[in-house]
Amino acid sequence: MLQPQVSRGGPRPLGASLFRGGINFSLFSKHATHVVLVLFNESDGTKVEIPLDPRVNRTGDVWHALVRIQDGDPDYGWRMKTSYCWRLDRQVNDNPLVHRFDPSKLLLCPYATAITGGEKWGPHSANTQRRCLVTDSDFDWKLDQPLNIPLAASVIYELHVRGYTCDPSSGVAKPGTFLGLTEKIPYLRDLGVTAVELLPVNEFEEADTDRWNPKLGTSLLNLWGYQPIAFFAPNAPYAANPSDGSVVNEFKEMVRLFHAAGIEVILDVVFNHTSEGDERGLARSFRGIDNATYYIIDPVTGRYMNFSGCGNTMNCNHPVVRKMISDCLQYWVTDMHVDGFRFDLASILGRGRDGEVLANPPLLEELASEPVLANTKLIAEAWDAAGLYQVGTFPSWGRWAEWNGRFRDDIRRFLRGDQGMVSALATRLVGSDDLYLTSGREPWHSINFVTCHDGFTLRDLVSYNSKHNELNGENNSDGSNENYSCNFGVEGETDDVAINRIRLQQQKNFAAILLLSHGVPMILAGDEMGRTQRGNNNAYCQDNEISWINWKLVEENSELVRFFRNLIEFRKAFPLVRRQQYDDHMIVNWHGVRKLQPDWAVDSHSLGLELTLDSRKLFLIVNAYWEDLDFELPNISNSATWRRILDTSLESPNDIADPEESFSLTSQTVYQARSRSVAAFIA
Repeated sequence: MLQPQVSRGGPRPLGASLFRGGINFSLFSKHATHVVLVLFNESDGTKVEIPLDPRVNRTGDVWHALVRIQDGDPDYGWRMKTSYCWRLDRQVNDNPLVHRFDPSKLLLCPYATAITGGEKWGPHSANTQRRCLVTDSDFDWKLDQPLNIPLAASVIYELHVRGYTCDPSSGVAKPGTFLGLTEKIPYLRDLGVTAVELLPVNEFEEADTDRWNPKLGTSLLNLWGYQPIAFFAPNAPYAANPSDGSVVNEFKEMVRLFHAAGIEVILDVVFNHTSEGDERGLARSFRGIDNATYYIIDPVTGRYMNFSGCGNTMNCNHPVVRKMISDCLQYWVTDMHVDGFRFDLASILGRGRDGEVLANPPLLEELASEPVLANTKLIAEAWDAAGLYQVGTFPSWGRWAEWNGRFRDDIRRFLRGDQGMVSALATRLVGSDDLYLTSGREPWHSINFVTCHDGFTLRDLVSYNSKHNELNGENNSDGSNENYSCNFGVEGETDDVAINRIRLQQQKNFAAILLLSHGVPMILAGDEMGRTQRGNNNAYCQDNEISWINWKLVEENSELVRFFRNLIEFRKAFPLVRRQQYDDHMIVNWHGVRKLQPDWAVDSHSLGLELTLDSRKLFLIVNAYWEDLDFELPNISNSATWRRILDTSLESPNDIADPEESFSLTSQTVYQARSRSVAAFIA
């Protein structure tokens, strides 16, 4: 590498920015006294270190330099093959426990948009030296525009990029990658979902655990991706072509193809902590750049406050960190065309610099009002690992939607047969107004789900009474102990025809309630085909067939796939189940086995719901009782008849009608709801 020409440069924008003939590098560090920019030539492996002069290359708390190579220089092409890192130091360091500078460490830029060095997936990843890549943002989007599908009209499908196509049964040409995922777009479009919600896709550390599979003796990996390294950079191992930062354009191509199919892309983002861990962890970036700014720490001892359960907590409401998070989200929206975000442990984003819970967190307000994000979906996981639970009370400004954990628990408990759950069921069916009405939100601010990546799959929910996480290497101590599940007499897989039949019926019950409730349904990938994790309810470390999608299940469980597909199509076509506002003209009537006589008693296990809007009517019977019940059908005009859309107790294809069809009834006065079933009718 030739010695580049270095001039003052400028403090904005942060990160590495291409200019004609050179690159501007900019980095925030309030507490560093010595900063060195380290450049690497990816072509020949040479490097050059450029110490920055604080009298010239510092503006306020931002260090910067413009590095130029003149046109015509034989080494001009270097700037497109350049990687870089930073070295920082503090002299004299008055508190090394707080200011954890180490000039021997090569550090990643917090604003890096691509990372090299960690392209190869596997247990060796933790020992690799990652570097920041300078990337060119040129990409032919082919007039791609945001779809802006209203949340109220959305059906979200949560999936893992690697796990979705890694299994050989996927049949894709590029398994485990962004481009491999695009090969499954026809399936997803046929299923009918409107958005995919991807588990973390930014650069993360998969080799962050020292645990081993006790059965196989193999090392375990952090498959899910909740150990972030760089927030702006897509995860390099998810690229089919690992060279020269190709992952950036492959991610863009994935988004473009999803949009062309009418499907939005929502990212699961993790701003609450990083992979640097606690005091024993490695300095990769933030810790060595300005530890006292980026993390919530004890100002005397330097101890990390751990509201995330992962060793550290990002100082999200510090102005510098707040700006970084906002800049990051805007980058993913403007440059990468992402449609929305789900925020992991979002309650941490509402904590102050001492860890206190803020009434009006600046970060959450800023994101809610940021003009660039005005049409972007913002979804909070409204709790954290320190016991703060804000479902229904998350600071929202009428903007933030929430994963509705209450919906999950109440529906599970009702269908399991717990006592006293009928009233809770009713509230969840009509949009959880007990949670969202008082905060000025609407039914579509409730993201309804019964399963997600964290916990049992739908099939395991009806097959196991207890978690079975032994292969995680923690003596089955990890994962939730209370799953509100029911195995119907046998723990795990069985050849018993009757048990398998009721398990299939119960899976359909969950699907029916989820997709016919007001709010936004979210489906866990593979639930529609009966995927099992063998009772593991915390499979974050299982990079194998436990977590991978087995695509043979599409044919093996085609009855369940058809049920989901038709149910999604019915939801999309029938506005009565996609309520826009609490204050609308919808008429809600509750029924028991007798018309207009709902049974709210503690020992009741069934309910009828009648919805009327203009000339449309829907009647829903939910029977979690272990015996059949005869329900009187509500009165309708003489010119109308009730027709059945679905009954989970019936064999396919009578369990659910095909789109634009329905089944006639032998009686217009009474319908027999079989035990543990859901039935739905339109007038």
